[in-house]
Amino acid sequence: MKTLLLLSLSKGAATAVGIVLGVVILLQIAAIVYLILSRKGSAVSSRTKLASTHTLRTKKIIHSTRRSPKGVLVDTGIYILLVIISIVWVFPFVYLILCSVRGESGGMVTYLIPKKFTFDNYVSLFQGDFIHWYINTLLIAIVVSVINTMITLLTAYALSRMRFKGRTALMKFMLVLGMFPGFLGMICIYYLLNAMGMIGSNLSIVGLMLVYISGTMMGYYVSKGFFDTISRSLDEAAMIDGASRAKIFFSIILPLSKPIIIQTLLGAFVGPWGDYMMANYIVGRGGSDFKTAAIGLYQMVDTLPEISENFTTFCAGGVVVSLLPIIMFFFMQRFYVAGVTGGSVKG
Repeated sequence: MKTLLLLSLSKGAATAVGIVLGVVILLQIAAIVYLILSRKGSAVSSRTKLASTHTLRTKKIIHSTRRSPKGVLVDTGIYILLVIISIVWVFPFVYLILCSVRGESGGMVTYLIPKKFTFDNYVSLFQGDFIHWYINTLLIAIVVSVINTMITLLTAYALSRMRFKGRTALMKFMLVLGMFPGFLGMICIYYLLNAMGMIGSNLSIVGLMLVYISGTMMGYYVSKGFFDTISRSLDEAAMIDGASRAKIFFSIILPLSKPIIIQTLLGAFVGPWGDYMMANYIVGRGGSDFKTAAIGLYQMVDTLPEISENFTTFCAGGVVVSLLPIIMFFFMQRFYVAGVTGGSVKG
C-alpha cells in the first residue's frame, strides 16, 4: 500500500512539474517573440523617422531615444517574466546541490533547506565505483570530441571552399538526414555491434565511441557558415605560393577559427558526457568496468528502496558530473558565443 502511495505521489509530482515547465516554456517563447517583434517594429519606425527628418530638415537628423511610459512598462514586465523563468530553470540545480549536502537519510523530501548539512554523501560516492565510471565517461567524451571536431571542421571547410558536382544536393541531404534522431536506428546499431563483438565485451566502449562519431558530419552547417566569413583571398594567395589545401587548412584557416573550434569541441564533448540512452543500450549489459557515470548513477536509484537509500549520494554524483561542463563553458563562453554567432551569419 505504501509503495502504491509513493508511486501515485511521484506520478502526480512529475505531472505537475511537466505542466509547470510546459507553461514556462510557452511564456518564454512568447516573451522572446514579443521582444523580437517590438525591436523590429521600433527599428522600422526609427528608419522611417530618420528618412522623413532627413527630407524635411535638410540632412539634420533628429532621433529621439525617449521611450513611452507604456513601452517602458511592457519591457519591465517582460524582463521580470524572464527573471522568473530563469529562477525556475536554475531551481532544479539548486535543489540538487542542497540534497547532495543533506544529512537526513531517505529519498526525496518536500522541504528545500536541509535540517543537517554534511559532506558524507560525497565521501560515500567516491568510496564506490564512481571514479571508474567518471574515468570511462571522460575518456569517451575526450576521444569523441577530438575526432568529431576534426571531422566536422574538415567537412565544413571542404563544403565551404570547394566546388564539385553534387555539392548542393549533398549538403541538403545531410541537413535533412540530421533532422532524424539517432535512436531510430538503435536496433540496427545493436545488431551490427553485436555481430562485431562490441556488446557486453571489452570492446563495448569502442563501439559506443563509433556510434557517437558516426553522425559527425551532419553538424557541418554552423562550421561552414563560419568558414564562409573568412576571406577566400587568403586561400588564393597561399595557393599562388604553392600551398596545398591541407597546408592552407591547418596553417592558415585553423589559427583564425578558434571560436568555431571551441564551439564544435564543447558541443561534441557535452553529448557523450551526459548521454544515458545510447550508452546504456550498448555498454549497459557489461559489468561495472564498462559503465559510464550516467548509467551508474541511474542504477543507484533504479528502484524505490534504492531511491530511499542512495538519493542523496545520487545528487552528489549529479553535482560532480555537472562541474566539468560548467567550468568549460565558463572559461570558453566568449569563444563559444562568437563561434555560434559567426557560423549563423552565413550558415
